[in-house]
Amino acid sequence: MISTSAWFITIAGLGFVILFDLALAVARRNKKTSLFEAAFWTVFYIGAAIAFGYLLPGWSDAQSQKEFFAGWLTEYALSVDNIFVFIIILGHLHVKKEKQQLVLLLGIMLTIAMRGALIPLGAALISRFASIFFFFGAFLIYTAYTLARESGNEDEWKEGKVVTRMKSRGISTFTIALVALGMTNLVFSLDSIPAIFGLTKNAYIVTTANVFALMGLRQLYFLLEGLLKRLVYLSKGLSIILAFIGVKMILEALHGVGVHEVAGMHVPEVSLEFSLGSIVTILVITTVASLTATRGIAGAE
Repeated sequence: MISTSAWFITIAGLGFVILFDLALAVARRNKKTSLFEAAFWTVFYIGAAIAFGYLLPGWSDAQSQKEFFAGWLTEYALSVDNIFVFIIILGHLHVKKEKQQLVLLLGIMLTIAMRGALIPLGAALISRFASIFFFFGAFLIYTAYTLARESGNEDEWKEGKVVTRMKSRGISTFTIALVALGMTNLVFSLDSIPAIFGLTKNAYIVTTANVFALMGLRQLYFLLEGLLKRLVYLSKGLSIILAFIGVKMILEALHGVGVHEVAGMHVPEVSLEFSLGSIVTILVITTVASLTATRGIAGAE
């Protein structure tokens, strides 16, 4: 059980970092983000997440540490996939490079606010309805199926009616981009929240894993911009992870309603250690396979 003081200190610390990042984005709103700057801050935020997870048993326990790393890795991988969509959206709307980092940070802050509202809702549903895991699990398996069926053509993005209407009314590109990112983030949150609840029911872990996965995405955007055409198997890898978590949730739901055997066979229990190992393995294989398959693109560039 996380103490109230630990919650307060954690939220205050994360809030300070987010406000610092906002101030930095505002101060540099008319400057392009260099590759070195993007790499530095990406490494910084990844290091901060690893350090937090390493120190977490100091005010929690070893189980929470494993849950945090499993949740953070899953959310971070989903965020990387989302970034590629952001690249396409901002390119389609012709947002100037100098303005992109402020749009991105405001969009990320909006995402944190959305998830801040969705996480308590998800926790409340889980605490009151154990069978909700059947729905979450089925939803993740369906999402995995749709991801696996993607053609791999990431260069298309269709404007919604809201964006088209805003354009016709002459609303600024900055505002349109912010709304487009906000709507896209809402859709992405509907996938990511059930995914992490499939790994942990601890609200503190769910919250911190989400915030650490979202922090630094502004810099990661500029770092990954050139890799859009190289991580060709990322969606496939994520589909496997989501399907894996979906099946895990359904198995947990069966145990939750008292069904421990099906057709004379024991319903397996998937340990967190196995989940964490599987997520890491899938991400490594996906990344290596993608970079290997696209060596020709890197050479041409």
